[in-house]
Amino acid sequence: MLTILIAHAVAALLAPPLVGVMGRNAFLLLSLVPLGSLGWVIANWGTEQHLHITWASMLSMDIDMRFDSLAAIMCLLVLGIGALILIYCARYFENDEPRLGIFAAEMVAFAGAMFGLVTSDNMLVLYSFWELTTILSFLLVGHYAERASSRRAATQALLVTTAGGLAMLVGIIILGELTGSYNLSAVLAAAPDGWLAGVGIVLVLIGALSKSAVVPLHFWLPGAMAAPTPVSGYLHAAAMVKAGIYLVARLAPAFADAAPWRPIVITLGLVSMVLAGWRAFRAFDLKLILAFGTVSQLGFLIALVGIGTREAALAGMTMVLAHGMFKACLFMVVGIIDHSTGTRDIRKLAHLGRRTPYLALLAVLAAASMAGLPPLLGFVGKEAALESALVAAPIPEWASTAILTGMVVGSILTLAYSIRFIWGAFGRKQLKKPSPAVQNLHAPGALLLSAPTLLAFGGLAAGLAAPWIDHLVAPYADTLPASLAEPYHLALWHGFTMPLYLTMLVIAGGTALYLAHRTVARLRFEHPPLGNADRIYDATLRGMDELSLRLTAFIQRGSLPLTQAVILVTLTVLPTVLLIVFGTGTTEPGVRAWDTPWQAAIAVIMISAGFAATLMRNRLAGVLLVGVTGYGLGVLFAFQGAPDLALTQFLVETVTLVMFVLVLRKLPPETDPQAETGRKLPRALLGIVAGSMVAAVGAFAVAARTADPISLLLPEAAYELGHGKNVVNVLLVDIRAWDTLGEISVLLVAATGVASLVFRTRRFGTAPRVSDAPAAQMHSSPGNSEVTWLRGGDLIDPKYRSLILEVTTRLVFPTLMVLSVYFFFSGHNAPGGGFSGGLVAGLALVLRYLAGGRYELGEAVPIDAGKILGLGLILASGTALVSLLLGAPALSSAVIEVTLPLIGHIKLVTALFFDLGVYLIVVGLVLDVLRSLGARLDAEIVGEAR
Repeated sequence: MLTILIAHAVAALLAPPLVGVMGRNAFLLLSLVPLGSLGWVIANWGTEQHLHITWASMLSMDIDMRFDSLAAIMCLLVLGIGALILIYCARYFENDEPRLGIFAAEMVAFAGAMFGLVTSDNMLVLYSFWELTTILSFLLVGHYAERASSRRAATQALLVTTAGGLAMLVGIIILGELTGSYNLSAVLAAAPDGWLAGVGIVLVLIGALSKSAVVPLHFWLPGAMAAPTPVSGYLHAAAMVKAGIYLVARLAPAFADAAPWRPIVITLGLVSMVLAGWRAFRAFDLKLILAFGTVSQLGFLIALVGIGTREAALAGMTMVLAHGMFKACLFMVVGIIDHSTGTRDIRKLAHLGRRTPYLALLAVLAAASMAGLPPLLGFVGKEAALESALVAAPIPEWASTAILTGMVVGSILTLAYSIRFIWGAFGRKQLKKPSPAVQNLHAPGALLLSAPTLLAFGGLAAGLAAPWIDHLVAPYADTLPASLAEPYHLALWHGFTMPLYLTMLVIAGGTALYLAHRTVARLRFEHPPLGNADRIYDATLRGMDELSLRLTAFIQRGSLPLTQAVILVTLTVLPTVLLIVFGTGTTEPGVRAWDTPWQAAIAVIMISAGFAATLMRNRLAGVLLVGVTGYGLGVLFAFQGAPDLALTQFLVETVTLVMFVLVLRKLPPETDPQAETGRKLPRALLGIVAGSMVAAVGAFAVAARTADPISLLLPEAAYELGHGKNVVNVLLVDIRAWDTLGEISVLLVAATGVASLVFRTRRFGTAPRVSDAPAAQMHSSPGNSEVTWLRGGDLIDPKYRSLILEVTTRLVFPTLMVLSVYFFFSGHNAPGGGFSGGLVAGLALVLRYLAGGRYELGEAVPIDAGKILGLGLILASGTALVSLLLGAPALSSAVIEVTLPLIGHIKLVTALFFDLGVYLIVVGLVLDVLRSLGARLDAEIVGEAR
């Protein structure tokens, strides 16, 4: 199974260059991948295969796959029809088709994703493949991206199926947590019950119904007909829409008797069958007839597999196979008609059957199977479906009668639109000669006809070989309880039974309805009786846009204080209300004022600085007072025995203060007293309430702990797993390295965003060097007797220069850089690390900038900050690959031990290189801030071009 997934992934990667070299003939080569995979499926039919790959066990994300009878049936459709569709593409498209290589890659990748979906045992892995099919469907439906209709259809399909998928994910989590396992096999073996399990089932069904386009989430499928015909024939007939059918069939053995199951699945399925059948009967576009017919048939299939009996499951799986064959064939036929005549409108087609009799024969065979006429497989499945409705033991008699009535009415409509499809496409239409579109047609080639030929005659052969089909699908059906004492088996002839009489009624009713189609066509409603789902979708989107605009206009008024107030009020109100409503239980938070009087003294200083900051009008004084609270927090960390946190807090606070000071240069020194009138007290009160709430929630959270904290295990884990004694650093670069990678990526994005906002038009590279400065700015020369401590200082106006600062910088800068390197190397076993070392190096650069200006910054680091940031990210992310190559999990420590002459034995861990990436990103971030908020603003102040 893993080999099949890898083969499809490799084929998808190779598809674009293959199409570039071979043109459309590359589809023939690509079809060998699903075809070969189908060979494996056939060779292993009747066996049960399992695959387990340990990956992220703590997240329940091990890769567990299972191949059984149900998976085999779905793989037969996914791979078999997938191979035929790729062969069909080899002649459907022309070599000059835009983005044909990407299209080929997406089609092959979709086949692989569907195979992964139907063979996944882990529900979270299944969901990953589920959403992958959604994304690929979006890309395939929107293949003609230059058309507004394609973009709209792709977006609509994406929004509907993704929303359903998110609901399904919540349901999966509920069922997985209730069961204690996320494996489908475990969930089915010990199906949970109760109201919460019912909620989980409903949410999973929402995802399945949205994927299979069941009312009221059906409207995306007809719109998706904007896609190329091969996409419609594969995704929307045989593969993607069957994902929901598969999921319902997979869960039915365990959950069919759950309270919400049958009312949702059977009711919505039969409503879809009838309503979509009526819409198909009124459409004029051949593709739309098939699209609404697909919605109708999918509703029929959902109802069948959801009944939860052996007979219904047998009928459902038979109809799944029949539907995949006849609907894919009919879509291919429509593609050939469109390809040959340039139209799909039945009002513009006449005498096509006489011009292309063989194509008409294929369409008749497929449509007859769709209508449930003998001796096609569709007839065999329809007979079994009617029989299952007659004998559905778990269902009350009145409900069984309603199900049977819905199936009969839906089948009558199916027969009627099947006749209309055939006559509309190939009939004479009371015209004596072919219509203009038919007169100008060009005959399809043999290769284009080969795929629909196999599917049309395959449906006929399968109908004649019904007992053999029974042998294929019965193993899955046997997993559900039987309603009959004697097992029901598929056969072309069961004698004169009630299902046969009902079939005769369907044939008579469908034929009569078609003959009365002129009268039916006049039944046009100005407003559809049940509304228009497409318009409801548009109205919903407009309503959400309007709501978002109004909400944004209310809470996002361009005022930073208002935005912060909304955030703090929300942060305060929600936890407080939850504590009051749900109570605190028996948990009583134990609060100790302080461990040492020094902590109380520091707290008084921090509180005083916080209050003073609210009273200050001078912006710089306010920033410094806020900085006092930050430094005070660092001191508290130190008192609590956390030197790493204290060091980081001091360094971050210092860098932050510098950034604030750089920005304050562009603002007035004091705030407007009129604008502040009456606002300080509410803001101070909000700050007090928010701080008190956070403290209270923290106290309750700590008191609620019933087990020993995991932090007690961290020192041993840090040394055993990360080969380091500094728990904080090992956490950052090993145990939680994935989090750190995400955080430094955010830092990189933030740096880029700040630089983009400041530079506005284009991003400047390195800071200017002394050699770039105009000669007129030089305030000293090489012949001058003055000693030049910093080269950039020569470009500063003497009245702004500080000799003491320059001398101090010249002495302290090397010391700070050595200290930063020390922190970097010592951080794995002592306080420090790449983050702290990078901050120290950044502070050294800040000192150079403050003493020597922007030109001194260019002398200190004549490298573009963006390159430093990029190099840091490459090192950090590349460590994941290096760890894997050395036999360790991704982004964890692998040990490298070497013995060098003179130096001796050296022991390194790969986390060192990850930490080096962090170091470079922090340095690059500070440099970027100095370059944008410092050097660039300096240049604007003096009116320079750069």
